[in-house]
Amino acid sequence: MERTVQKYQELLQQIDRWFALSSERYPELIACQSGCSCCCRSLFDITMLDAYVLQCGFATLPAETRELVLAKCRARLELMREQWPEFRHPFVLNERLEEDWEALMPDEDETPCVLLDDNGRCLVYQNRPMTCRLHGLPLIDVTGEVLHDEWCTLNFTDSDPLELEGVRAPFDSMIRQEVALVRDFTQALLGQRISELDTFIPTALLVDFAGFNWHEWLRGFTPAAAETEEE
Repeated sequence: MERTVQKYQELLQQIDRWFALSSERYPELIACQSGCSCCCRSLFDITMLDAYVLQCGFATLPAETRELVLAKCRARLELMREQWPEFRHPFVLNERLEEDWEALMPDEDETPCVLLDDNGRCLVYQNRPMTCRLHGLPLIDVTGEVLHDEWCTLNFTDSDPLELEGVRAPFDSMIRQEVALVRDFTQALLGQRISELDTFIPTALLVDFAGFNWHEWLRGFTPAAAETEEE
């Protein structure tokens, strides 16, 4: 599992280099900077691999800080359970369709991420999930294919980034790598390769990776839409 985590962190670093290079190329067009947390609102779904990496960073925080964050996570979970009563550990979203997840992520939700400090900075920045690293810029593959055509409203206020070759990156390849690594991770965790195993950021911090009987849980797991890959 640790080898998979290491390879995933290398992939995350590749994405960070793309974002940094894009910012260097278009400093007058990209407003993203330390302390800007306008995009860090509402809930975000992440893979269980991301959740594991997130917990690795979270474990290094002072105990008092961790407990304050966990209190926010538990409060957030109680709100989720008002719409999804059976949502319980290990908090895997894929037992229901994505339409059900979206009901928990309304566009008007401005609740700050549980991992933001009082200055709007991420407490686990080096271990933040992939979606956080990709947010703010459009995702355009080197081939020109547009994989995601939205961006932060503070960026590119007077230009169209879809026309800028300098923000392109090999996203198709990176996404394929991510899927492969998620499958490797689920193989190590569950004994079965699964393409989609997701949770939310607040519930990611509540998952017991080490003490939970994942193999027993898997026997009762019925994915609503996720694909599995047998060895």
